[in-house]
Formats: sequence, C-alpha cells, structure tokens
Amino acid sequence: MFRNEVPKSAVILAAGMGSRLKPLTDFRPKPLVEVLGVSIIHNALRHLGAMGVRSATIVVGYRKDAIEYACGDRFAGVDIDYVESTVYDRTGSAYSLWLARHTLLSGDIFLLEGDVFFERQALVSLMASGAGDVAAVAPFTEEMEGSAVVLGPQGTIAEVRMRQTAADLNQMGGPRLFKTLNLFRFSRATLSNVIVPALDDLIGTGAGTTYTEQVLARLIARGMNLTAARCDSVKWYEIDNQADLRMAESLFATPELPVLSQAS
Repeated sequence: MFRNEVPKSAVILAAGMGSRLKPLTDFRPKPLVEVLGVSIIHNALRHLGAMGVRSATIVVGYRKDAIEYACGDRFAGVDIDYVESTVYDRTGSAYSLWLARHTLLSGDIFLLEGDVFFERQALVSLMASGAGDVAAVAPFTEEMEGSAVVLGPQGTIAEVRMRQTAADLNQMGGPRLFKTLNLFRFSRATLSNVIVPALDDLIGTGAGTTYTEQVLARLIARGMNLTAARCDSVKWYEIDNQADLRMAESLFATPELPVLSQAS
C-alpha cells in the first residue's frame, strides 16, 4: 500500500495549439498526436484509470471538439469533465490551470500537461515517496532545453531555473539539473491554501500569458515544499515538435516493463 491514498481526480491541460508540431496539428490538437498508434491523451487516461483515478477535468481550447469526441464522457474507467479556454491562443498554461480551479479545490489531484507521453511507473513514483506534493523529475540531458530544477539535500525542489540549455548543464561547478516531467501530485491543503490563491492573484493582475512552471517557481522561492520523485529509469517524452515525436516513437518501440508497486 502507498503511504498516501491515490488521488481520485486529475487535471489535464490540453488547450494549446501545438504550433511547433504543424502540419500534424493543422486539423487535430497536440494531445491527439499519436505515438506508435496511441494518442498522448489516451495514454495518460489509461494510466490514470489503472492507478485508480475516477474523474478527470480536461482543459480544452484548440480543436476542442476533436478531444471531446476522442475521449467522450468516460474513457478507461475515468469520468471526464471538460473546461473550455476561449482564449487559448493568447494565454499560458497557468490560465488553463486556473480555469480548472473547481477541481483543484475538490481534493488531492494528479496534474498533467497534455503533451507528455509516459509510462505508468511515473505515476507510481509520484505516490511512492509518501509526500503530499510531488513532482516527477529526471536528469536534465544535453538534448533538453527549457525549465530545469535543482534539488535540495532533503529531496525537495530547491530552485526552478527557466530557459536552461546544454550550456547550463555543462557549466563548471554548477549544481546538477533535473527536468520535470510535467506530472505532479498535489494535496488538497496546498491547492486550497497556496496554489489556487496564487492563481487568483495572478489572473487578477491580467498576467494571462504566464506558464504553470513560472507559478511553481515563485511559490517554491517563497517556501512551498515540493518533493522530487526521481524517474531516472522511467520512459517519458515531452512532445513539442516532430523531432520529439520521432524520439518518443524510438524510445517506446520496446515494450513497457511491468509496473513496480514501490509499496511500503
């Protein structure tokens, strides 16, 4: 058994246009792009359902009808509710997260970005530490770019660094960098007392183009504890462009290993 109960709800952010994946996203949203015949969002829902998640709120925007048709009201044992962002083309993921605040306030959740293809073991790893607020992380490698995190001595995320590249990774004497998988578990207390109020303040200022990782970076800098779940051996890939898609298909061409329970 896990130390904490598996969240019964999830939020999936799936409103973006996926412009860097064109022409694949000319007529379908990025979450419906397939890796070896399985769409990104169906992969996520199947793993959530297998973990015991019973409901998911999907924030949709670009080509929303396609996602609603592909997933329906229920998929893989998960009841699905949709929230629409009508300004998906000019807002960041933090705005999408704010739109799902009714789910954030309802209890513990899994939070997923809708462009990550991953093994179920990543969700198992989120539960294995027993912490209430956890981010799945893996070593930052030379082909990666974007936000990275630095871990503290207690296994929590000490710092979030934006716009990192291989040059930052190889900086002499610098700390080891990790990449978040954009898979999280958050507790009801942190969502209600920290994250939702921060989102309310952010949207109230009109800062709609902010991304979720920027919000988390500010909250961590102010003292929010976010435990890192090391997923060094877990297969996953964030798919932003066609090169990423080819890498993901190569990575997942071998069968997925049996899920380890990591139960205590």
